Amino acid sequence: MNQLTKDKRRAVIAALVEGNSIRATVRMTGVAKNTVTKLLVDLGRACAKWHFAHMRNIKCRRIQCDEIWTFCYAKQKNLPPDKQGRRGYGDVWTWVAIDADTKLAVSYLLGARDFAHAQAFIADLAKRLANKVQLTTDGHRVYLDAVARSFASGIDYAMLVKVYGADVSAERTYSPPHCIGATKLTVFGEPDSEHISTSYVERQNLTMRMGMRRFTRLTNGFSKKIENLFYAVALHFMYYNFCRIHQTLRITPAMAAGVADKLWGCKILSVN
Repeated sequence: MNQLTKDKRRAVIAALVEGNSIRATVRMTGVAKNTVTKLLVDLGRACAKWHFAHMRNIKCRRIQCDEIWTFCYAKQKNLPPDKQGRRGYGDVWTWVAIDADTKLAVSYLLGARDFAHAQAFIADLAKRLANKVQLTTDGHRVYLDAVARSFASGIDYAMLVKVYGADVSAERTYSPPHCIGATKLTVFGEPDSEHISTSYVERQNLTMRMGMRRFTRLTNGFSKKIENLFYAVALHFMYYNFCRIHQTLRITPAMAAGVADKLWGCKILSVN
């Protein structure tokens, strides 16, 4: 990585954050595969450390949470016996919390879709907020105890429970059944019914699939190592929060949230 010029580093980073795979980045930039991977690892590690240390005392009003699925090494059903039940193999869920007003990604966590990871995720989110918020999640029941433990009564919390109809079509492998309705459930406090929604965080799921080749369905660009997946996610959220101008905000989410006072870019990431 030290032998790369700053222009080459910026080119590699720009290719990665726009959804290109490692091999596509190699073809586009002429940089060796191992060098691209090492740059991703080093930069992703730095982005994760920066997010953990500095994304604190965030002032916002409404938070939405959701989980997005991908896999590492192989899909859960295709794992060999010696990889079954081992961390970093099979299904991987990315938990995301987003500010509905500024679109800032406040917290994220990679792991299983279980109570232990829900508790860790919500506890991390609670530590990053500066004030009482309205929180909306989907109907995943592990959120209930996790939110109660981390926020107690200091939150307005609601669930948006979606109702799906039976899917009679054969082509449903990569699409959920059709949503025929949703129920808004107040859990704690007095959440504003008008703002009980998960639309923004679900749209962020699409941004993740478009911005990281590892999340694209029906591709061989999936992660083979859980560490590299984590670094790719860390780089994605740093770029999303600080470098990418949001189409509706006309500024970056970090600027809208008051976390940054100027536009960052791949040039800044390449030298940090």
